[in-house]
Amino acid sequence: MMLPKQEGRLLSLDVMRGIIMLLLAGESCRLYEALYELEWGQGWKAFVSQFFHHPWHGLRFWDLVQPAFMFMAGAAMYIAVERKRSKGMPESSNFRHIALRSLKLFLLGTGLHCVYQGKLVWELWNVLTQLSFTTMVAYFLIHRSFRTQVAAALLMIILNDALYQLVLLPGFDQPFTQGRNFGAYVDTLLMGKINPDGWVAFNCVPTAAHTILGVSAGKLLMGPYPKIKVLAIAGLAALALGYGLDWAGTSPIIKRISTGGFVLASLGWVVLILAALYRWIDIKDHRRYTWVAVVVGMNSIFIYIFFETLGIQWLNGTVGIFVKGVTGWLPQGYQQVLTALCTLVLEWYLCYWLYRKGIFFKL
Repeated sequence: MMLPKQEGRLLSLDVMRGIIMLLLAGESCRLYEALYELEWGQGWKAFVSQFFHHPWHGLRFWDLVQPAFMFMAGAAMYIAVERKRSKGMPESSNFRHIALRSLKLFLLGTGLHCVYQGKLVWELWNVLTQLSFTTMVAYFLIHRSFRTQVAAALLMIILNDALYQLVLLPGFDQPFTQGRNFGAYVDTLLMGKINPDGWVAFNCVPTAAHTILGVSAGKLLMGPYPKIKVLAIAGLAALALGYGLDWAGTSPIIKRISTGGFVLASLGWVVLILAALYRWIDIKDHRRYTWVAVVVGMNSIFIYIFFETLGIQWLNGTVGIFVKGVTGWLPQGYQQVLTALCTLVLEWYLCYWLYRKGIFFKL
């Protein structure tokens, strides 16, 4: 299937969003856990470990998925708002739409924590909850200049690191130590608890930089600017700053508290990936097989909610019944991999079916 060109859309953005959602679906299907359990040697385990978050100080491939998700949300928001403005939609209507969308994201994010726990809880660590905040921040900067957007993003990063290093309270006086930092203290105020894995709700402040600069990327790609060169320079600069801060010990790369080093390093990789996809797909017009990712990206919120609820709670186990029943002669590890792959294919096909029917769920 070859996707038709659509006016006002960038295929590379749709492909990147679809890849992100497929990766997240793979996680919910327990694919990476199953692959890690295969006894294929230490080299194999080192490779598959890239599909898990780094335990604390460092950067793995999987640590780029959430920044890419929030970055793409900013780019998509800019393109959608500009398209509506070109059709005469007043700014007040745009604002109401974005504000309502942010409220829905917040409710979905907090609701998912209740689903995870099997009871009503008040937790603010889900990416959708944090995206609800970063979306509103980015929207207020959507019509500002590139310089203002970059300055605002850097300010959010600097503010975060300054609070971690300057606000030292009893029991929370170790800026870059899990559970003993400023972000953990804020969680005790907001939720009365600390995340056992070190995640903090205050991440919504520094990661707002991802969504703000996603808006900048959308503006760049839709305007008469030297796109590839600017993206490449920006990506390399962010990488240099992020890894430089880590090397100097000023801001170590820690995703779970979204330090400045992490935000900048992850941003650099995400921007370079976007630049490569944009050049390959939109400039060189290599569109073959892009539909595999696009059909998922076009229903990104729907499939995320699906695999985080029905997928984890019902589909994974149901598919396992049939796969393991047919492949009982295989070692258990291989059965787990096949179950995860079959579940992933079914979730992809659900998106494909919705795409062919022209059904798209929007917030």
